[in-house]
Amino acid sequence: MIKGFGGVFWRTKDLEGTKKWYRDVLQLDIGDWNGTVIQSPAEHETIFSLFAENDRYFPAEQQVMLNFQVHSLEETMQHLERMGVPLAKEQESSEYGKFIWIRDPDGRLVELWEK
Repeated sequence: MIKGFGGVFWRTKDLEGTKKWYRDVLQLDIGDWNGTVIQSPAEHETIFSLFAENDRYFPAEQQVMLNFQVHSLEETMQHLERMGVPLAKEQESSEYGKFIWIRDPDGRLVELWEK
């Protein structure tokens, strides 16, 4: 029945500042309509995962965490360093891939993943 995600939507206190941050830091081309379309190649997948209320993987006060797949975590980290965006926690590697985390202007933890 489900074909895929149709979008991710949330509120922000500073619309223009948050748009600029996602445009500059994550290079998402945020349009005048306050969004962007991300076209994923067929080999990429979107994960839908539920977490228990007390799970410590991301902050309990944050109901949703964005996870973006990147082509190269090393290149992404170099870009973030040039932008002056610190990592929120150290890089981790597992059987699922390599992960880093940063915070957006509203303080949300954002996960970046190289599979």
